[in-house]
Amino acid sequence: MPFKPVQSEKLSTAVVRQIEELILRGILRPGERLPAERELADRLGVSRPSLRDAIAELQTAGLLSARPGAGVYVADVLGSAFSPALRDLMSRHDAAVFDYLAFRRDMEGLAAERAARLASDTDLAVVQRILDKMEDKQGQADAADDARLDAHFHMAIIEASHNVVMLHMMRSMYELLREGVFYNRQAMFDRAVTRDELFAQHKAINAALQARDPAAARAAVEAHLDYVRQCLEDQRRAARNEDIARLRLDHER
Repeated sequence: MPFKPVQSEKLSTAVVRQIEELILRGILRPGERLPAERELADRLGVSRPSLRDAIAELQTAGLLSARPGAGVYVADVLGSAFSPALRDLMSRHDAAVFDYLAFRRDMEGLAAERAARLASDTDLAVVQRILDKMEDKQGQADAADDARLDAHFHMAIIEASHNVVMLHMMRSMYELLREGVFYNRQAMFDRAVTRDELFAQHKAINAALQARDPAAARAAVEAHLDYVRQCLEDQRRAARNEDIARLRLDHER
């Protein structure tokens, strides 16, 4: 018979499993600091020695890292997704930029479709709250804040799709975007007309999600990323035209 005696789980093992689950589900994020030892032990209801054993095991596994005098942090588990050489290569080729956008279009469209079907009411409340923050910022010319909220909005949809592989893959992709590997996200918000269009697109995505309409949610995401692609193409065309115009101007001197 395929049965084994039930054994009680060590407290440190239970702590490891709980922290692993929080990291896997994206609740604890790379670079996030864990509470101080005494506070965390109290929250978990375990002794400090049991907590230390769990932390040591998670450090050995590469999921946590200790910074002397600063505490224990979630390790940068996303950093190994793309090698520095590949990041540099992609940053120097336009094809990678547009392949990146095509990949996002496919993945985020699927995520929005899943979120419309599978998200909890709380998941959708998070998306709505981020959109409300975006609306509050509409009258302010702060491209950096716009870009931050834009990334937060899209990640909330990924999280609401409840697929941990997609979650960590897309977090890694957004990290490259944050670092400016593909394009300068802040530049997308420089023009008031573009900012208004982008916000209207985010509203359409949110409306489809709140209505729990999978097809409309996917279509809204795809339309949004098609617009982003067109903006980038226009920006690059304008830059090339400006270079040619400057050559003409120099020639007329």
